[in-house]
Amino acid sequence: MGEKMAAEKFRAQFEKVFEPLVSKLGFVNPNHLTWSTLLLALGAAWLYINAGRDSQGGWMLLGAIGLMMLASLFDGLDGQIARTYGKASDYGDFLDHTIDRVVDIILLVAIGLSSAWLGDDVWLGYSAALLTLMGSYMGTQAQSVGLGRNYGGFSRADRLSIIMLATLVAAIQSFRGMGDFAAIDLPTGTLAINPLSAVLLISAAGGAYTFLVRFFASRKGLLARLSASLGGDSEG
Repeated sequence: MGEKMAAEKFRAQFEKVFEPLVSKLGFVNPNHLTWSTLLLALGAAWLYINAGRDSQGGWMLLGAIGLMMLASLFDGLDGQIARTYGKASDYGDFLDHTIDRVVDIILLVAIGLSSAWLGDDVWLGYSAALLTLMGSYMGTQAQSVGLGRNYGGFSRADRLSIIMLATLVAAIQSFRGMGDFAAIDLPTGTLAINPLSAVLLISAAGGAYTFLVRFFASRKGLLARLSASLGGDSEG
């Protein structure tokens, strides 16, 4: 409940800030904005995959941040426009959540495919994407069984903020020609620790944490509902 209230509070603040802009966008189809976030994510993914650890790579990483910020803006505006102008629909809600999941996967996998930063450790991007998807799934699964949307755990806003911050640090390192922070030995080999590998580790851990938090919250809610139902039957 607290997480949901925090999400609603953030959305209310966002809508207040962008209300003057939204007042001029009545002609916009919110679903088109939703689709545009996918195109922006694909552009950011290309930049991540091809960014080297030189000044050119630094500019590419800054470009990725810019595209992600624009995608985040559009992701917030599509719903606000839909509600303001009576364009909200079940399809729009379905599309928004679906594109969000696809964008999450694209970005995490693309970071993992950045050979300049991850080397051959492409598994880390796929692992982070899978665990993130599992966490998101538990949120929608809770809603599907009548418990309401579960926003607990490591949120999408948290993850995107950390990715953008890590990308900024990586860009600075690229401009200055700085190396990795450290290296750790894993069963798969030696993993270089730098801003982009670190953010994948954080995203993977956050996805696993979110999955567990939402699973046990849903389990508690379902058992409580079952207990109340059985109690009601016995009283009847």
